[in-house]
Amino acid sequence: MKTTLATIALALSIAAPIHAQPASPDLTSAEGVVRELYRLVCVEPGQTTDWDQVRALFIPQAVIVLRVSRDASDTFTLEGWIDDFVAFNEKARVSERGFTEKIVRMDTTVFRDIASIYVLYEAAITDSERPPTVGVDIVNLIQKDGRWWIASIVNDLPNADNPIPQQLAE
Repeated sequence: MKTTLATIALALSIAAPIHAQPASPDLTSAEGVVRELYRLVCVEPGQTTDWDQVRALFIPQAVIVLRVSRDASDTFTLEGWIDDFVAFNEKARVSERGFTEKIVRMDTTVFRDIASIYVLYEAAITDSERPPTVGVDIVNLIQKDGRWWIASIVNDLPNADNPIPQQLAE
């Protein structure tokens, strides 16, 4: 499997405390759905991800594209991405160690029933001495049936040649 730090990064995060469960996730706003995704992929030691709740945020045909190496990205179905994430979680012993993916900044564009959200995030294994991985996700959503759904996520990792996009920079 091509599990990388990009998968960690896509594990997404939230600005709220790791397991502060909102009474009801805000699925009526595109940003609310994105925040819920990042919240759900964060894992405290001794816990696991509820993948059924994660699936409920996506359309079944969703596509996820992750940076898997310096020169390549890989394309996943929703189930393929979940399988890759599960494999990463097992390899990194996330249920023992914990994992966070914190939203640092978002830039949202909504046009009628479509939205595109650029997310700058930091992802880390909770007890790791390594600094967090900084990444950029572009999450595209559609609105139907009275709520927002994730249609795709494209991920990349900034570097010296490709800095953080201007709309996400400080």
